[in-house]
Amino acid sequence: MLKEFKEFVMRGNVLDLAVAVIIGAAFGKIVSSLVGDVLMPPIGRIIGKLDFSSIVIPLARPEGVDITKLTLKAATDMGLPVIKVGLFLNNVIDFVIVAFVIFLVIKLVNRMQRKKAAPPAEPTTKECPFCLSVVSLKAVRCPHCTSQLETAAK
Repeated sequence: MLKEFKEFVMRGNVLDLAVAVIIGAAFGKIVSSLVGDVLMPPIGRIIGKLDFSSIVIPLARPEGVDITKLTLKAATDMGLPVIKVGLFLNNVIDFVIVAFVIFLVIKLVNRMQRKKAAPPAEPTTKECPFCLSVVSLKAVRCPHCTSQLETAAK
């Protein structure tokens, strides 16, 4: 059983998959940082100094608290149950950016891989030198003018 496991792990596709998962996880962290730390702050500022990650919908109405100004930190400090809309928005934007970048990378890789041209197909016909009709390569006599042709054995 140990030998079978070793053979399974040492297959090329399993190792390739493991490398892809590790690189994908690291890439995901980079994109999350790009979205959370670089893209969302300017977008939030343009919208009105809004931090998307703090947008919440409270599931309970606390007394004496303005719900429109309730942040995620304030809600968790009060122990309020909330729907974390802002964090969901950040994750959706993360996903869209990751999917787009992966699309671009795959498109680039496909473009870089030159498709090998198929070798030219061997001809299966030839022209009769007497009547210029198209005849099979194996033909010894032209079916149109009945002239003797060169044999294919030459």
